[in-house]
Amino acid sequence: MYKIGEFIYPWGSGHYSRMMRLNSVLPDHIKDYDIHYSSKDHVYQKLLEKFPDKKENIHEILMPTPIDGKFGPSISLSMLNVLLPVSGNPPLVKQIASYLRQERKLYDYEKFDLVINDGDMGSNILARNRNIPSLFITNQFRPKMYKSRSYFYPSLIFVAKQIAKASKILVADSPPPYTMCEYNLNFTKEVEHKITYVGHFTNSKEIQKTVASDLEKMIENAEFGYWMRTGNKSTNDGTGQRYEEIFHRDEMRSEKRIISHARNDPSIDSVTGMDGKKYSISDALEKKIDWIQIDIGFLSEQEKDTVLNLCKYAVVNGSHTVMGEILGGKAKPIIGIPIYDEHTNNIRWAEEKNLGVLANTTKEAVKAVFYIREKYNKLEESLGEFSRNFAPNGAENTAKIAAQTLEEKR
Repeated sequence: MYKIGEFIYPWGSGHYSRMMRLNSVLPDHIKDYDIHYSSKDHVYQKLLEKFPDKKENIHEILMPTPIDGKFGPSISLSMLNVLLPVSGNPPLVKQIASYLRQERKLYDYEKFDLVINDGDMGSNILARNRNIPSLFITNQFRPKMYKSRSYFYPSLIFVAKQIAKASKILVADSPPPYTMCEYNLNFTKEVEHKITYVGHFTNSKEIQKTVASDLEKMIENAEFGYWMRTGNKSTNDGTGQRYEEIFHRDEMRSEKRIISHARNDPSIDSVTGMDGKKYSISDALEKKIDWIQIDIGFLSEQEKDTVLNLCKYAVVNGSHTVMGEILGGKAKPIIGIPIYDEHTNNIRWAEEKNLGVLANTTKEAVKAVFYIREKYNKLEESLGEFSRNFAPNGAENTAKIAAQTLEEKR
């Protein structure tokens, strides 16, 4: 039996989503294997919930992550945390030493045949030192920097060097010239021989349609925008605050929108009518309320699919996984309101390809809504070309590479 280690970086949700989609197709290519998972915080909890019968295979590894701020990571606090304890986090130098010790013990005890690292570059070092093949899944290497350029450039170079220690670097994106994360890569010549563009990790499973929910019935004949709140708490809250500022602009008074909060909290579910009153979704449907805003804590897969099929545009923070699903899978234009430099790069690329609009301010976001309405036909042409060349089989291709790597090791 093969033993595989999966090390999942816990900042955001994209790393976890990719690995779970990979796991859904691994059995098609590797018949006899045992997986051990490693992460922390919300990803660790998700793993425990998803695999309640495999708790002995789920390991809490305290991987260093940035310090939360009001809008995503706090640059000042994260820099301070390099040498000093901040918000209950030990100094970063101690965190790194501790987390590598934890991973080292796990490596030495389990004796993996293969490791798959999504965002956890420290695991590459341990794998190389033990002659264990490692696959590093990523959508960035040496990203162009804007807000944090002067602060994080040395650490960016350091991280790139650790990524380069992987046996193979698998880019979760379409091959050039349709590589959405192009400005986040900037590969050096030394690693070019390790790189494979495997494609986006989209959901390959067909959604089993059931009876339409009240939400789906509410929106079936409406024209609206889909406003997504994603990421960890600071990113989610920061995005929500920005959205509220946009909605309070006079130009947005009649712009219908659905806001998904990415929080499994049914108390969020509500409908705001044009009359300013709030209703439950079922009451709003029954009373045929003329609505302006629908808030949803957590969309089912079917509801999300319906919303994306019916929306005029989607508003996102620039998350690579989400942009791939919307631009490539649904061919819908995006308005990108970035939190991190990584997001800015993804959205800037999409804007240059005429797939959406980058909006850094409230005023720019409002203008973007009207720009998309005015130029919709032109955007649809560009989106059609991009969608036709979109590579959605990242999970499948990665599973094949994993199987081939194990076969070569035998």
